[in-house]
Amino acid sequence: MSEVATGSGGHNMNRKHSSSSLISLSNMSADACPSLLTPEEEEEEKQHLQKIISALKFYRKYSLAKVNKTESYLNSLPKRHQQMLSKYRHHLSIVRDCIDKNQVVIKKMLVDNPLCDSSSVSQRDLDGHVAKIRHQEMEHAQSTLKAIARDWSPECVEERDQSYKPIIEAIEQYFNPKDYNENEVKILVPGCGLGRLTYELACRGYECEGNEFSYFMLIASNFVLNFCTDENMYSLYPWVHQTVNNLRRADQTAAVRFPDVSPAKNKPTGRLSVVAGDFLEVYTTPDVYDCVATCFFIDCANNVIDFIETIYRILVPGGIWVNLGPLLYHFSDMHNEDSIEPTFEDIMHVIDSVGFEVLTSKTGVRTKYAQNPNSMLKSEYESLFWICRKPLNSTGDGGDDMEANQSDADGMA
Repeated sequence: MSEVATGSGGHNMNRKHSSSSLISLSNMSADACPSLLTPEEEEEEKQHLQKIISALKFYRKYSLAKVNKTESYLNSLPKRHQQMLSKYRHHLSIVRDCIDKNQVVIKKMLVDNPLCDSSSVSQRDLDGHVAKIRHQEMEHAQSTLKAIARDWSPECVEERDQSYKPIIEAIEQYFNPKDYNENEVKILVPGCGLGRLTYELACRGYECEGNEFSYFMLIASNFVLNFCTDENMYSLYPWVHQTVNNLRRADQTAAVRFPDVSPAKNKPTGRLSVVAGDFLEVYTTPDVYDCVATCFFIDCANNVIDFIETIYRILVPGGIWVNLGPLLYHFSDMHNEDSIEPTFEDIMHVIDSVGFEVLTSKTGVRTKYAQNPNSMLKSEYESLFWICRKPLNSTGDGGDDMEANQSDADGMA
C-alpha cells in the first residue's frame, strides 16, 4: 500500500492518503478533504490546473495549426517547387497522423485521473479559453511527451543510465544490504518527474518518496504508474515537433514505446509514495530522511541555497545527499522571476558553509536530457555529481549549524 500527499492546491499539499494503487491522486480535490488554502488561493490553484488540462486537451489543435501553416506556405510556392517537395507534402500528412496518435494517449492520461475530475474543465471551457493558453503551456505539454520517453521507453535506456545509474549505485554502496535493512532506509527524490528514479529505488527495497510540483508531470506519472498494465502497450511520437535538424523524414516521426516495464504489474518491494507540492513548503520537518537523491533538480530554484538548506534540514544526522545534474538555472532568463546563478565553486562553498561533509565530488559527467537520438543537433551536459553527508553530531537545520561553524571560526581568529 502506498501513500501520496494530497490537497486542493499545488502549494500546500502536505496531507497523506493511503491507497491500494501504486500512486493515488484521488484526494487531490477541494471536495475530497479540508483545504489548507484560502478561498482565493483555491480559486487561483483551480484556474492554474484548468490551464494545464486545457493545454493537454488543446495539444492536437495547437500542433495541427502549426502544420497547417507550413502546408499553407508550401501551397503558395511555385508549382515546380511544390513538385520537388511532393514527398515532403506526404510527410506532413504523416506528421498529422502522429499528432493524432499522441492526442489519443493524452486523452487516456486524462481519463479517470482525479486531478482532471476535480478541475471541472468541460469542452465548452476549452473552446472558450483557448486564447488564454500560453505558448509556454503548450511547450510544457509537448515536453511531457519527451519526459515519458525519457523515463519509460526502451529507446531511452542509455540516457536514463547516464543520469540514474550513478545515483542508484552510490546509494546501494552507502546503504549496503550487509549493514542496512533496505526497507528501513527512507529516501526522498525531489522533482521526481515521471517517477522512474523513485520507482527504481523502491524496487531495490528502499522506502522511497517522490516529490513533484508540476501538474503536467503528476498527470502523466499517475497514468504510467497506475494504468499501464503491460510492457510497451502504448506508442508516442515525442520528436514530431522537432522540425529542424532532421536527416530523414522518418527521424521526425519515429515512435517510442512505453512503458518498458509496467509498475502496475511489477510492483516494487519497497514502499513507494509521491507527495505533490512545492518542495520548500512541503518539507519543513527536520531529521526525517536517510537520503535525498536529486537529479536535474537543484537548478530549478530561484535561490538554490534554499534547496540546499532544506535538504540539510530534512536529513537525519549521518544521512546523505546524492546529486547529479547541471546548473541550467531555469529562472535565469525569465524577466518576471528573481534568480541567482551561483557557479559550481560557489555551490561547493555554500554546501560547506551549511554544514555538509563532501564525500565525493565530480565534474564532467556526460548526460543528456530528453534528446532525440537521431537529431543532427544533440545537447549534452557535463554534469556535476556529488555525495554529501550531514554530520552525525549535527544539532541544527543548516542555518543553525552554519552559525555555529562561523562562531567557531570567529573564536579561532
